Amino acid sequence: MSNIPEDRKYTSSHEWVKPLDDGTMRIGITDHAQRALGDMVFVELPEVGGAYPATAECAVVESVKSASDLYCPLSGEIVEVNEALNQSPEIVNRDPYGEGWIFRLKPDDVNEMNRLLDPDEYADGLKDEQH
Repeated sequence: MSNIPEDRKYTSSHEWVKPLDDGTMRIGITDHAQRALGDMVFVELPEVGGAYPATAECAVVESVKSASDLYCPLSGEIVEVNEALNQSPEIVNRDPYGEGWIFRLKPDDVNEMNRLLDPDEYADGLKDEQH
């Protein structure tokens, strides 16, 4: 079973969202997603300053197996990207919930968090996928 930290929300498309003290949200892909994709070879980061509606494609993670779109879990503006992934995309595999974060977002409406999955709901969704 995948590691699912309790301090964040999740999407059914395997992104995680962690609220930060400054009101922004850190976003990455889940442990389940990085394991399913395999060894990361490239991360196409979104543009800082770019504004995305919720569920819009905003980044791409590419592994030895395939490329996968990342969807913006909340509408808002990209305020920071994880530049370290340009040189070392494998950080996503090593530490998907820590150093392997993908971008930071300033949300348009924090209430959009209410429609994301809590850790238990996400875990239940993973169980359903495996059947």
